[in-house]
Amino acid sequence: MKKLALAAALSITATGAFAGGMAPQPAPMMEPEVVVEESSGSSGGIVIPLLLLAVVAAAVAD
Repeated sequence: MKKLALAAALSITATGAFAGGMAPQPAPMMEPEVVVEESSGSSGGIVIPLLLLAVVAAAVAD
């Protein structure tokens, strides 16, 4: 009977010791990375072919 009372007393004190444990910490939040995209004009793909055509036309004219 004494062993049962001792076990009960130890279990009560042990639960009291763990009752104030560490509170769960919130997960760290990372800020989203801002991606800046450079916008090109509407004539971005036609400038180089026009320059190439001008160079070829100048070469033919000579």
